[in-house]
Amino acid sequence: MASIPSHSLYLMAGVLVFLIISTFIYLIISSHNTDKDYCELKLRIRSWWWMIGTVFVVLYLPQKYGLVFFGFLSFLALKEFLSIVPTRLADRRVIFWAYLSIPIQYYWISLGWYGLYIIFIPVYMFLYLPMVAVIIGETKGFIRSAGVIHWALMLTVFCLSHMAYLLVLPSKKLGAGSIGMLLFLLVFTQFNDVCQYIWGKSFGKNKIVPKVSPNKTWQGFIGGATTIMVSSYFAAPYLTPLTPSQGLVAGAIIAFSGFIGDLVISSVKRDLKLKDTSQLIPGHGGILDRIDSLMFTAPLFFHYIYYLYY
Repeated sequence: MASIPSHSLYLMAGVLVFLIISTFIYLIISSHNTDKDYCELKLRIRSWWWMIGTVFVVLYLPQKYGLVFFGFLSFLALKEFLSIVPTRLADRRVIFWAYLSIPIQYYWISLGWYGLYIIFIPVYMFLYLPMVAVIIGETKGFIRSAGVIHWALMLTVFCLSHMAYLLVLPSKKLGAGSIGMLLFLLVFTQFNDVCQYIWGKSFGKNKIVPKVSPNKTWQGFIGGATTIMVSSYFAAPYLTPLTPSQGLVAGAIIAFSGFIGDLVISSVKRDLKLKDTSQLIPGHGGILDRIDSLMFTAPLFFHYIYYLYY
């Protein structure tokens, strides 16, 4: 088992307490309002228990298990993306190499080889995949195919893999360790979604992009972003090497990029006329529905910290 630094352990305990309180609130509400259907809320809370429990168990295990877990998450996300976006039959060999890039990308992380990690997918796979497609010889739909597969690879493997790289960075915060940076990213990305939802439901009037996501409002975005920035100002110094003012900027990065990530996947679903990307997670939809914000917050937060301290 891995040793969890005290500050990170306190945050994990806080998340569990919050989840327990939410469960009790659900039980009280559902028992006193039997005329309403709380089935979806029940499924969401149950799924949160499974998701949070799985992540926390993985973080307790040695580092290599964490890398395997995030690699498997990238695999599921890429598989789900390619299952909802039509691809050509001729692209099977190209898709095979896209999947094969996952263990290679995470192998560079396990070595801490930042130089190769950061260019492997954006440069080498970017050039290699269309070369494979050219050799196959099918030109109809070539441009669309090359764009879709590489964009999927960038989102689900390259962007998500930044979470795993946070685990192998040398610790700059004794009380939190490298795991503190990862927990900060995960918790505040999800907290951002919750805050923007609550502020939007409570005060939302002016829609931002109604054609993409009718429920997104300026009040929800500004209220959620403000909450995240203020919370990050106080939390960042305990979980990351960031100072309070740098934590404020980190909160702004997470709030804005998480919002955009949500809208991007919403645009994909609207283009494909889908409500959810799959039914893998009861009450939440698919993997992409749950990690849409992380695909944008993870690389930006990682490079912000990397630029300042590594």
